[in-house]
Amino acid sequence: MANNSVQDASRKAQDAAGKTGDHARDVATEIGQKAREVGSDVAQRARDVASDVADAGRSAAHAAADAGRSAATTAANAAGRTAEQAFGSTGQGLQSLAGQVREYGPHSGVLGQATDTVASGLEQGGQYLKDQGLSGMADDLTEMIKRNPIPALLLGVGVGFVLARLTSSRS
Repeated sequence: MANNSVQDASRKAQDAAGKTGDHARDVATEIGQKAREVGSDVAQRARDVASDVADAGRSAAHAAADAGRSAATTAANAAGRTAEQAFGSTGQGLQSLAGQVREYGPHSGVLGQATDTVASGLEQGGQYLKDQGLSGMADDLTEMIKRNPIPALLLGVGVGFVLARLTSSRS
């Protein structure tokens, strides 16, 4: 009987050890699943953060490009306004010069007529510069070249030749 009770105790110990082993395996499997879930969650969060950082970088690059374009446009507009103002000032200067030519030049005879013609030309030129400005002059020049292409080409060649002669080194 003692042998039976030892065997019974041994079986009970084996059964308890088996159940404990099964329970330990179940707990280990559950811990592994939880670890995989946590790892997957951490990886997804890392991907989300990386995506957010990339989006922020793209947004910053776009903002910098927009700021650069805006600054360039502002500078170009300011330069254009400055050039237009300079042409307007030049026009006023020509009109003032016309007044001085009329005031101090001869008033009668052939020289009086020449003085009046020069003063009228200066006034008209000054008024044109004030009214048309740089953009108006460019438009008028473009139209003149379209109407007279051959003379414009010959004039360009002549000016180029003269500039080349003036800037070439003398031997």
